[in-house]
Amino acid sequence: MARLLYRLGFAAQRRRLAVVLVWLAVLLAAGVGALTLSGTTSNSFSIPGQESTTALDKIKSFGGGGASAQVVVQAPPGQQLVTPENAQVVGGLVAELKRLPGVLDASNPLDPAAPAVNPDLNTAYSTVTYGAPPGEVTVDQQNALFAAVEQAKTGGFVTEVKGEATMVAPHIGGVTEGLGVVLALVILALTYGSLVAAGMNLLTASVGVGIGVLGITIATGFMDLQSTTSALAGMLGLAVGIDYALFIINRYRHELREGADVPTAIATAVGTAGSAVVTAGITVVIALLGLIVVGIPFLTQMGVAAAATIVVAVLVAVTLVPAVLGFLGKRALPRKQREAPAQAEPEGRFYAKWIGTVTRRRVTVLLLAIIGLGVIAVPFASMRTTLVQVPAADSTQARAEQVLGDAFGPGVNGPLIVLFEGPGAVQSATEAMGPIDALGDTAIVAPPRPVSPTAALLTVIPESGPTTAETEHLVEELRGYLSGLDGVEASVTGATAVSVDVAVSLDEALPIYLVLVVGLALLLLVLVFRSLLVPLVGVLGFLLTVGASLGATVAVFQWGWLADAVNLDTAGPLISLTPILVIGILFGLAMDYQIFLVSRMHEAHHRGAAPRESITTGFRQAAPVVVAAALIMFFVFAGFVPAGEPAIKSIAFALAIGILADAFVVRMVLVPAALALLGERAWWLPSWLRWLPELDVEGTALTGEHPKRTVETREPADATR
Repeated sequence: MARLLYRLGFAAQRRRLAVVLVWLAVLLAAGVGALTLSGTTSNSFSIPGQESTTALDKIKSFGGGGASAQVVVQAPPGQQLVTPENAQVVGGLVAELKRLPGVLDASNPLDPAAPAVNPDLNTAYSTVTYGAPPGEVTVDQQNALFAAVEQAKTGGFVTEVKGEATMVAPHIGGVTEGLGVVLALVILALTYGSLVAAGMNLLTASVGVGIGVLGITIATGFMDLQSTTSALAGMLGLAVGIDYALFIINRYRHELREGADVPTAIATAVGTAGSAVVTAGITVVIALLGLIVVGIPFLTQMGVAAAATIVVAVLVAVTLVPAVLGFLGKRALPRKQREAPAQAEPEGRFYAKWIGTVTRRRVTVLLLAIIGLGVIAVPFASMRTTLVQVPAADSTQARAEQVLGDAFGPGVNGPLIVLFEGPGAVQSATEAMGPIDALGDTAIVAPPRPVSPTAALLTVIPESGPTTAETEHLVEELRGYLSGLDGVEASVTGATAVSVDVAVSLDEALPIYLVLVVGLALLLLVLVFRSLLVPLVGVLGFLLTVGASLGATVAVFQWGWLADAVNLDTAGPLISLTPILVIGILFGLAMDYQIFLVSRMHEAHHRGAAPRESITTGFRQAAPVVVAAALIMFFVFAGFVPAGEPAIKSIAFALAIGILADAFVVRMVLVPAALALLGERAWWLPSWLRWLPELDVEGTALTGEHPKRTVETREPADATR
């Protein structure tokens, strides 16, 4: 692979203008395609075949499966909604809601046949039903709804709106996200000592992530994708795109300092660091594609979309980066180093002291690292997940939930729908009202509503909120009772039931996926390092990283610790997607750091250095770039936390903490300390495994084949300045 990438890097810099133009053409085509072919995204999550999803599909076939919103109306202080004057106001609002674009119907909460008013008669809600399914109500339709609700706030009336029809897709590119990119640019500038090189790094990464996100936007015109897919792919693609370019540019600068000419330095950088980039990229892609094994369609979509973005980032790193380096030439170095004779890599005294302390105090620092990460991981044991998203503070959705909760109880924000099917559906539902009301945590059981000659809907309002363990238990109790009914088929559905089902499925899939990625890590690292103990140390470190990442996330987002620091409005269960996506992404990134750092140690050991010397040499060569890469990833991910959408806020936080834990504790403390403790045994491979192929991620095959200054080409002046 190293030789192939060497030739690819040399060809890319030689035909650099053509390479740059091709990538710009691809970016332009993706932009045009996104403008002309894009479709809508979905904000709802479900798993085909589950009871709640199947029941929702049946309800939709009866004409009741469209997205809905609840418009909350509260009378002026001291008044009731049932007075003639106030009832007329409510009737006028309902009539206006029925005329809104896309609306099929709006219920009158004061209708005696189906009242939706609290016992004090001062608060009610109208259910607005749209023809479009959840996640497909257009922005114009949503704006019309918000405007109608706002106009109704007259004469002391309080009107707010909530529901799936009001949900908007997450955005990319806010102020804090931009700040993360700016900080990444600062770190690159400090690392390179050159603003030009830093800008070039960020620019090439932006091309890759732009193509990836625009490609996902085009895909929305041909398939249903979740609204969080592009945000997650963009977040991950930008981070790895910057890092992959950083590794190659850093190696290119190293080759220039040792006296190589520009074409040779570029080709060697792509052949050596590029080999590690490709290996690391494949690792991330396999981890993301591994989400297919879980068997959950929306996770499969996210994994494939993010993996495609990573593939683009790798291709950019091994083609566009060397092409742009061909234009940049020696300007990638600080000015005073450009014309200097061949020189050794500048000595990093800080990293020399760091690794010296770690290897001398290896037992102490190893125990401190394990205990420290273990303590942070403790909250992970109490993790709870849900798909019910808490609306942003001071939004109309949050105010609507508050008013409804105060008037009807918190359970009104997460009603359960029971679908009865059979010849006597209405009678069976009526007879079931009493037993259902006798179940624990049941507040209200509304009379059944027929939706067809053989089907009826029964609404159950829990006493507890939609994200509580009590409501989840009520779903289980309800299904247990309904399973014993004769002559009728009954299913529990609704947004809360769907959330419970998806959370259970994801929780069951999590151990399977964790075993998958851990097994993959062991296999990959055995092939890369031809050792059993080095992969074992790396995998155990990854497990500590995952524990600390999710443990810290539970403490902040579920327990509410330091909530203000992350601009968290309300603590509660984590979004169901968080654990499994964090494991998949952190696995890829952890293997990146393991490969880039330990491969230099392995290279030094392969060349005859003693075990401790190889650790010191490899660490001093690789640690600076790993630190820069980790800081860049941290700031990119952290930029999505303060103002991030609820669906990605906890994921971004978990990834940011995971990066800190893995790069600065596991890879820079735990791994070198463990390798120093193992000594020569760290690189032991049983004889029965020596048939395994060698993956030359260090590019050692190039050392003797392509000595410095041996490539002769005619290059324009801009390539050697």
